[in-house]
Amino acid sequence: MSGNRYPRTVRTALCASLAVVLLASCSRASDTATESAPSADDASGSAKKPNIVYVLTDDLDWNLVKYMPHVRQMQDTGATFTNYLATDSLCCPARSSVLTGQYPHNTGVFTNNGDDGGYGAFMRNGNEKKTFGPALQRAGYRTGFMGKYLNGYQPGDKNGTSRPYVPSGWDEWNVAGDGYQEFDYDLNENGKVVPYGDDPEDYLTDVLSRKATSFVDSSAKAKKPFMLEVATFAPHGPSTPAPRDEDTFPGLKAPRTDAYDEATRNAPEWQQALSPLTSKEKKRIDRKFAQRVRSVQAVDKMIGRLKSTLEAKGLADDTYIMFGSDNGFHMGEHRLRPGKQTAYDTDVRVPMMVTGPGVPSGEKVSRLAANVDLNPTFLELAGLEPPSTVDGQSLTGLMRGRPEDDWRQAVLIEHHRAASKKGDPDAAPEDSGDPPTYGAMRTADSLYVEYADGEREFYALDSDPGQLTNRASSLSADQRASLHRTLVALQRCKGAESCRTASRPHS
Repeated sequence: MSGNRYPRTVRTALCASLAVVLLASCSRASDTATESAPSADDASGSAKKPNIVYVLTDDLDWNLVKYMPHVRQMQDTGATFTNYLATDSLCCPARSSVLTGQYPHNTGVFTNNGDDGGYGAFMRNGNEKKTFGPALQRAGYRTGFMGKYLNGYQPGDKNGTSRPYVPSGWDEWNVAGDGYQEFDYDLNENGKVVPYGDDPEDYLTDVLSRKATSFVDSSAKAKKPFMLEVATFAPHGPSTPAPRDEDTFPGLKAPRTDAYDEATRNAPEWQQALSPLTSKEKKRIDRKFAQRVRSVQAVDKMIGRLKSTLEAKGLADDTYIMFGSDNGFHMGEHRLRPGKQTAYDTDVRVPMMVTGPGVPSGEKVSRLAANVDLNPTFLELAGLEPPSTVDGQSLTGLMRGRPEDDWRQAVLIEHHRAASKKGDPDAAPEDSGDPPTYGAMRTADSLYVEYADGEREFYALDSDPGQLTNRASSLSADQRASLHRTLVALQRCKGAESCRTASRPHS
């Protein structure tokens, strides 16, 4: 084993030789030390625990960040992960990875509904007990979850014919089922179903904002550390903006990137029938993009309100704020009409910003990070040892400016083509991106995809950042074999050590 193979374990052992009362100063004294890490079942620990606020948006991609001033301020005052990836560019599998820290092949959640997807598959496969909520609650945290949970979860029947369900591990639970319209929805508020209408004050993102600040306030009064996830439905279609933002950004157009309305060269069969975008389609894309920009204004305002509340309560210096998205969204790239579900960067490379104690201002982290890393990150920030069963790695060191040399070299992307589109809010027409089942891996400089029908894609990102020229046919037999073996190893990995080892090239 190399000297830094298990760097955090070594650091913990060094500090453990000192008296418990000196643990915090030991951590500060060493530029490589981290907070002490009892097991996830240990609620003890004398060091002050930081608060954690995680804002998760729906279908938000990088081209919306420039329209969000509070998010841009997070980039200035904190760390930005420039290669943060989703394990699938689809809501439910991606969110399952966030909650559990596991790849889809270990959660068993690959789609939004049916036998291999949605809230039903999440529950059948025993994932609920693996989420970060129960572990943090046992560690003495007040835990809150608000907004969107998983596709298929329903807040309950307000008529009393079914019992509203609240998962274990959450002190505050304010979750909707179908909140995409932002109006006329029900919220499960700690086991009671509360209907909301179509008045301006019922706008869902604003309701979540009020409840989030109330949770911060009550946690401050309780003098307990807290973890809060606020999962908005915005900017997912129909991308309904707050009434105050309906007339903003007139005439805004979608970005014309190098890949916009460009066919993929040597494209896989599922793309070959795509025609150039018509003038009407381009105008429709522009209108949709402008609507998405309007819909995230309330999200950005919520972040500003949360920051102001933390400052007013004297909690800002002890709180990590993390902002991200479950997956991206293409809008005309590769001639694909608006949608997701592909392995291209438009769909899987999404924003992730962090501010908080020890996070350098303006830090840019280029290491490959993924949504499977959030569960172990939250646990480590709380002073807990992430279980060996998580596939991800804590981002704590990276976001504090440490290089973390022993890091993964590839992120796995897994996608199943849905057996049924019925009841799926992400069901895609053929021209919007509905590829066959595939496995893919993204490295720092390449994307490799294997489809279930036998087709392959390979993109060299240094020379082709728009992923427009499929070079799979030009790979040597040895290169193809090595890529295949590495991908298979990732598809079989279980646990952080296994998945980190699998991410390295297999000759």
